[in-house]
Amino acid sequence: MPSRFRPFLALPLLAAGFSACQSTSSGNRQPADLLVYNATVYTVDSVFSTAQAFAVKDGKFVGVGTAEDLRGQFQAQQEVDAGGQFIYPGFYDAHCHFYRYALGLRDADLGGTDSWPQVVGKLSEQRQQYPQAAWLTGRGWDQNDWPGKQFPTKDTLDALFPNTPVFIVRVDGHAALVNQKALDLAGITARTPISGGVITKDAQGRLTGLLVDNAVDLVSGKIPEPGAAEAEAMLLEAQQRCLAVGLTSMADAGLEKANVERLDQLQQAGKLKVRLYAMLAPTKENKDFYLKNGPIFKDRLTVSSFKVYADGALGSRGACLVHPYSDKPQETGFLLSTEKEFRALARLLAASKFQMNTHAIGDSANRIILNIYGEALKGQPDRRWRIEHAQVITPADMPKFGQFGIVPSVQPTHATSDMYWAGERLGVERLKTAYAYEQLRKQYGQVALGSDFPVEAINPLFGFHAAVARQDAQNYPAGGFQPENALSRPDALRGMTTWAAHAAFEEKQKGSIKPGMAADFVVLDTDLLKAPNEQLRGAQVQQTWIAGEKVFSVKK
Repeated sequence: MPSRFRPFLALPLLAAGFSACQSTSSGNRQPADLLVYNATVYTVDSVFSTAQAFAVKDGKFVGVGTAEDLRGQFQAQQEVDAGGQFIYPGFYDAHCHFYRYALGLRDADLGGTDSWPQVVGKLSEQRQQYPQAAWLTGRGWDQNDWPGKQFPTKDTLDALFPNTPVFIVRVDGHAALVNQKALDLAGITARTPISGGVITKDAQGRLTGLLVDNAVDLVSGKIPEPGAAEAEAMLLEAQQRCLAVGLTSMADAGLEKANVERLDQLQQAGKLKVRLYAMLAPTKENKDFYLKNGPIFKDRLTVSSFKVYADGALGSRGACLVHPYSDKPQETGFLLSTEKEFRALARLLAASKFQMNTHAIGDSANRIILNIYGEALKGQPDRRWRIEHAQVITPADMPKFGQFGIVPSVQPTHATSDMYWAGERLGVERLKTAYAYEQLRKQYGQVALGSDFPVEAINPLFGFHAAVARQDAQNYPAGGFQPENALSRPDALRGMTTWAAHAAFEEKQKGSIKPGMAADFVVLDTDLLKAPNEQLRGAQVQQTWIAGEKVFSVKK
């Protein structure tokens, strides 16, 4: 296996003192903007060393070690006593939907609903709160949490909201329920053709209102976008929520050119502080513009990849499987485009400087995309093409991640959200190589960790807990779900810092606390490397800093 794909050795935690400057004479001290001391600093460098202090100048770390040594080398304008707390590199969500999350802040929150009547009740409350809204929207329902586990139909929505279009998205984002008004606005009838999706009908051939995968887009495209001022307000609100949980960098999976430009404008204006790695939707407009003009690498914005959807989700049975679903023997799921189309796009991107990052859930989708990657890249070194989710993999396909140099980009909370019913979909044998994060790490040497929010919660510590304990918020099950695929704590921290940065070609700029790197860091009240599993989700972010600027602090 090439050395770039080998895992770092798990070395003992060391108290390391190192800096960019060796001079200790007080007369020769260099100026610094910030000195943070009295902390346990997990640097997440190549040997996973620890320190007690660090210095920052012009938004970058310039020295790391002890307070005594650094005071001898730097004259800091500001000193911060960390109070013995724990400092980590800023957390990096390697796969989320920040823009979509922001614009959905005013949707009805349907996550955690335990019945269809509860969903309807939340929609009625949302309608009362925003009576003038042109559409009634919501997100987060999951029929697997309801009695009977049956998909809902539009009948109740038609009766309660006959004149207002309703669009409510399933938790995975790959299915939606709409009412008749929304179907009418989209021009959908029982005869509407669809490829790579499902327009569900009942036994009498009538529309049920349930749309799966590409069918969802037929309605979502009719929902009006918010105005510029409203979108900015929602993006800045979303930013504050992310900063409060320690997120300093995020990979936003699947954006239009206009979305990227709006984010860039807010960053250039100094309003949007977070760093973003924008994956482009493979639309004609995006391909025509970005493939001609090349990738973008700015201080807080990277645009160097295209996000592709191979298949749907396991929960809505849109994931493309090699063999039929265990609980629906007549179904295998489906691809969202043809293999020919995926192959053509891969060839196009292989000839460019862009990464290809493909959503693949089912084992058939993963096999097809891995093989297409291998064919297109033809041994090109270090292209870092990614499989997003890499959820169900056959044992025969697992080695291809290392063989072709493909980055597994996974979301640990998916395992603990799906574990209650995934076995019903897959059966015992297939489940063994599903959500197999440690196996994937061994193949490539790294795993990039994300959350897929708003599919899951935005808090990266929930993902850290799920990765190392393989348990849900109630610490179920005892011993963890398929604990052989738990990540070590150092590797889980790498996955949400330096390995996430590596997956975006950013590991030389951020992801660890060492001289020359961006001074992004988070202060926690908990030692993530030593605290009991049951305390990990309760760890509290005290401060978040980006480029040496404090962008969040708990209110005392």
